[in-house]
Amino acid sequence: MPDRLPPLTALRAFDAAARHMSFAKAAEELHVTPAALSFQIKSLEEHLGTQVFRRLNRAVELTEAGRAMAPGMADGFQTLAAAWRAAERTLDNETLTVTAGPAFTAKWLAPRLYEFAQAHPEIELRFSATLKLVDLTRDGIDVAIRFGTGTDEGVYSYPLPADEWVCPVMTPEMAARFPTPDSLRDATLIFDDSIAFLKPPANWDTWFRMMDIDFAPKAGPRFSQADHAIDAALAGVGVALGRRSVVIKDLDDGRLIAPFPHALDTGVRFRFLCNQGAEMRPQIVAFRDWILTEIAKTEHITDRMIRQPSSDFQPE
Repeated sequence: MPDRLPPLTALRAFDAAARHMSFAKAAEELHVTPAALSFQIKSLEEHLGTQVFRRLNRAVELTEAGRAMAPGMADGFQTLAAAWRAAERTLDNETLTVTAGPAFTAKWLAPRLYEFAQAHPEIELRFSATLKLVDLTRDGIDVAIRFGTGTDEGVYSYPLPADEWVCPVMTPEMAARFPTPDSLRDATLIFDDSIAFLKPPANWDTWFRMMDIDFAPKAGPRFSQADHAIDAALAGVGVALGRRSVVIKDLDDGRLIAPFPHALDTGVRFRFLCNQGAEMRPQIVAFRDWILTEIAKTEHITDRMIRQPSSDFQPE
């Protein structure tokens, strides 16, 4: 049996037929006649020395050899398609596809996009708000903004210069009702479970320990998404322990206030990721520089915070 692969056209015909389980539909996808596709399958079978399809009256089914080959063929053509799209993207300086978490997209990126669009009308931004780990090449992503403690092997990774701290945030009306940290015992406290993964924890228990208040709240509305927790605080539901990236715009605009400037430093930052070698593409440079400029605009809020590491206030 020869090790040399059959022609790519024959492999492509097999992949399409195996996905559709129909020669007619595969031929339609590849824009060839059913007879031409059948010829390609026949040539592949002659090259392999056995049938890959069993021909039935009105259908086909894979033989054992066909079943062994189909998954690898599908993966191979997906890889080829992704590589082709990646090559095309290197020639495209007008679009930028960005992925970030839903909360960061909703609370940090979206409210600022008008400024980016005004400064860079030549760049079309496309967003995918997801926490799913993506393959930048396979998924057609130019930039990923990620938060957490993961590793960034094999990609360009730039830590954004803004530490992620958390502190109580509330509406001005709510702040008038709860003027001291101790008075928060009587407030509705909102829980953001999206940061429950942080080690050491940066939660309400830790914040009250930092303030030397013996209180470990358990009751209160809980949200799996940080932006939902902050939306509840904006609606006056209660007091949220807000993350810098998610609350900084609302603090700067006065919709929320942080009356007690004691913040827990999580020790975690966001990272700006792209493929190695792509970091100097014009639209990626423009987007990164814009993010850095926007971070600098709210440094005055971070500067007035009394920040202490959450690790300093863990129970013995």
